[in-house]
Amino acid sequence: MKGEPMAGEATTRKTIVPKKTPIPEQPPQIRRSNFEEVSLGYTPEQAKQEAERCLQCKKPACVKGCPVNVPIPRFIKAVQEGDFRQAIDIIKEANLLPAVCGRVCPQESQCEKNCVLGKKFEPVGIGRLERFAADQSLKNGGLRPPQVAQKSGKKVAVVGSGPSGLTVAYELARQGHSVVIYEALHEPGGVLVYGIPEFRLPKSIVYSEIEVLKKMGVEIMTNAVVGKLMTIDEIMQENDACFIGSGAGLPKFMGIEGENLNGVYSANEFLTRVNLMRAYQFPEYDTPVTRGDRVAVFGGGNVAMDAARTALRIGAEEVILVYRRSLTELPARKEEVHHAQEEGIRFELCTNPVRILGNDQGQVRAIECIRMDLCELDESGRRSPKPVKGSEFEIPVNVAIIALGTGANPLIPQSAKNLQVNKRLYIIADEETGKTSIEGVYAGGDIVTGSATVISAMGAGRKAAKAMNEYLKKKPVRSRT
Repeated sequence: MKGEPMAGEATTRKTIVPKKTPIPEQPPQIRRSNFEEVSLGYTPEQAKQEAERCLQCKKPACVKGCPVNVPIPRFIKAVQEGDFRQAIDIIKEANLLPAVCGRVCPQESQCEKNCVLGKKFEPVGIGRLERFAADQSLKNGGLRPPQVAQKSGKKVAVVGSGPSGLTVAYELARQGHSVVIYEALHEPGGVLVYGIPEFRLPKSIVYSEIEVLKKMGVEIMTNAVVGKLMTIDEIMQENDACFIGSGAGLPKFMGIEGENLNGVYSANEFLTRVNLMRAYQFPEYDTPVTRGDRVAVFGGGNVAMDAARTALRIGAEEVILVYRRSLTELPARKEEVHHAQEEGIRFELCTNPVRILGNDQGQVRAIECIRMDLCELDESGRRSPKPVKGSEFEIPVNVAIIALGTGANPLIPQSAKNLQVNKRLYIIADEETGKTSIEGVYAGGDIVTGSATVISAMGAGRKAAKAMNEYLKKKPVRSRT
C-alpha cells in the first residue's frame, strides 16, 4: 500500500509507504517462558527499507523532540545508503547509549511524535533504526570510543552510573578531564541493569556501552556508597567538580494493611533480585525470591509492566495487574502494554487494592480490592478514580508487587552540607545547567526531577556536562602531590 507525497517536504519519491516496516519478535507463547529479547531487531534489508521512509526534512522536528538532539535525518540517511558505521558515528556525536536508547526510549512521545510523516501516516521507526545501527556496530568489532582531547589536568567525580552519570562521564572524558564514577551497587549501569529486565534490555548491551567509557580512561568504582563511605564535601576536596546522578530509588508503598507480610515486594526490590542478582538464571544463581503461582502487581507504569512480565517468566501461573484507572489512562508505553497482553497478563482495571491478606504463617494469601469509578479530570489530565461503595472483592494470590513509583533517597543530601533540596528531598538544580547550591557540584536525572525516562536523564546529563566543562575551563589546575 502506498500513500501520497507529503506536500512541501524534500523527497525524490513519488509515493510514501504509510506504515513502519514490521520488526520481527519472538512469538508470545515462547517468549513468556524465557528471558531472551522480545524484539529481534531489523535485518540490513529491513533497516534500509524503513530508512527509505524518512523525508529528510530541511527543518527536522524529530531532532527537537529528542532530549539529547541526535542528528536523526543524517544517521537515517547513512542507514539508507548502507553505511552503518557512519550511522553509528553520527548518533554517537550526541548519544553515548544508542543500543540502550533504541530499545527502551519512549520514541512515540518524543522524536517520533514530532516526525512530519507521522502527521498523515505512521512516523519513521527512529528508535528501531537507532537500535539497528548500534547493533551492527556491536556485531562488527564493538562500539568505538570517540577521540579524546588532550588531558586538562582537572578531576571530576560522578556519583551514580545510571544514564545521567554515564552521559556526564562520557562528555567530560571526551573533553580531556579525568573522571571517576562512584557506584553504590556491585555492577555499573544503575537502573539500566537493576531495573530493566533482560528481555527488554540485555545486560551485555549495557556493559558493551560502558566498556567505551573505560576505553576513554573513565574509572568506575563499584560498592562505593556516597553518603556512607564518603560525603560530597569530602569528594570535593579531591576533585574540581562533582555531578550527582544517583537516581530516585527509594520505593513508595501504599500504607495499607498487610504490606509487611512475606511475599510482598516493592518493584525495585523484586526487579533488582531478578535482574542484577540474576534470579532469572536459576539454578545457576540461587538468588532468594518468592516465585508465586499467582502474583498481583499494583500499578500501571512501565515498571509495573516489567514486574508483571518478569513474574510470569520466573514461573507464575497467573499474573494480575491491578490498576485504579482504565486502559486509556494507563501510563505505560503502548508497546509494553501490548506485549503484556499478548503474553497473557490479566488486567484488573478500575480496581484499587485496600488490604493485603495473610495466612497463619504470615504469608500473603489474597488481596482485597475495591472497584473504582472514573470521574472528572484531575491535575494530571486523567479522570480521577472514586471508590464504588460496597464493591469490595478478593483475589487469591501468594505474591504482591507494589509498583507505584519511587522517591529520592535522602542519603546523599543528608551527607552534604549546604546542598538544597525540596520538600520531597529531590536536589534543587538549575534546569539548563544542573548547578546546585554548592559551587562546583551539579546534579541531574531522577534525583532532581523524580522518576522519568532514560533519555531525559541523559539530556539532563548532557546539559550539566556542558556547564561543567565551561566551569572547569575557568579553574586553575591544582597542584596534586
